[in-house]
Amino acid sequence: MGNYSTAKKIERAVLVGVVTPDETEEQEREYLDELAFLAETAGAQTIKSFMQKLQRPDTKTFVGSGKLQEIVEYVQAEEADIVIFDDELSPSQLRNLGREFKDVKILDRSNMILDIFANRAQTAQAKTQVELAQYQYLLPRLTRMWTHLERQRGGIGMRGPGESQIETDRRIILDKISLLKEKLEKIDKQNAQQRKNRGELVRVALVGYTNVGKSTLMNLMSKSEVFAENKLFATLDTTVRKMVIQNLPFLLSDTVGFIRKLPHHLVECFKSTLAEVREADILIHVVDISHPNFEDHIITVNETLKELGARDKDMITVFNKIDAYKGEGDTTLSLEEFKSTWMAKHNSPAIFISAQERTNIDSLRKEIYERAKAIHLSRYPYDGLLYNMDYVEDQDNEVE
Repeated sequence: MGNYSTAKKIERAVLVGVVTPDETEEQEREYLDELAFLAETAGAQTIKSFMQKLQRPDTKTFVGSGKLQEIVEYVQAEEADIVIFDDELSPSQLRNLGREFKDVKILDRSNMILDIFANRAQTAQAKTQVELAQYQYLLPRLTRMWTHLERQRGGIGMRGPGESQIETDRRIILDKISLLKEKLEKIDKQNAQQRKNRGELVRVALVGYTNVGKSTLMNLMSKSEVFAENKLFATLDTTVRKMVIQNLPFLLSDTVGFIRKLPHHLVECFKSTLAEVREADILIHVVDISHPNFEDHIITVNETLKELGARDKDMITVFNKIDAYKGEGDTTLSLEEFKSTWMAKHNSPAIFISAQERTNIDSLRKEIYERAKAIHLSRYPYDGLLYNMDYVEDQDNEVE
């Protein structure tokens, strides 16, 4: 008998992006780098990226016919397994590309993100939200999925409403969507009750772009083990921990990371998971300062917060990974120069830390303490006995 490997085959992926007039080639290259990271997170290896400058993506095949031919030839020659497009493909684009690439899998950015979410979902709530988003994504694309089943059902015992397979599937999916929405409503009610039962403790939520180190910071601050790794969307489910700094108790929650071009129906589905953000008193916006495009990430997070109705909350900006800051990308400023320009531009202090190296964590604790104390005292003005001392540096701020 031969030896059969049980190791999972790593799929080889080719990425495709379009540079439109409202973005630079450098920006699109960064989007494709992020798409490659998404592919890696999902378990694929990127072997090549293709880019084309167009006024807008081609309505039939996303890229022009010449570029498409070049990609098809490369995919066949290199025996690639998947072609991933950097924007959401329409049902007709999927159908046309399917004809060109034949047996090769075709995914778009939304599909990729949904796949990772499905793999990472742990709780009933996250699983239900992902399933709902998957069905909503699938519904308009049913034609391509079922082209081989579009004949009328017929024959003995099959004469009935006379609907095609695609109509049956559409009805099944619509029923599933409505059942999943009902299930989510029930879970939301239970979670709302849980939040109510936590009383009037001050609530602090960590927010930020995906993979900026929120979970690492959560572990450090709360001395608990929250899943953290160098992959996109390591955290899907909101984790809440009760914390005490000096004599002040409060709740700290970690939330799913935001990302550019996040499918709208996914944002909609995850609004309930992000209820912790909407109901927080203080937001800690964690930024990976070592990333060359961190300023774009800040804009993306602020736009998502605006969409969630949480943009105007009390916010502490925390620049993480200062140990890896190189001053590359759009800026060649030293860290000290960047600190002073940030203060001048935004007229608000920011805290610069390294969660990995445990640098400057005490300054962050002090800032949280002062702000949480002000909120607590506004709710319980006669609780002053608890605060008869100023903040004392916490000597025990490191995880052993």
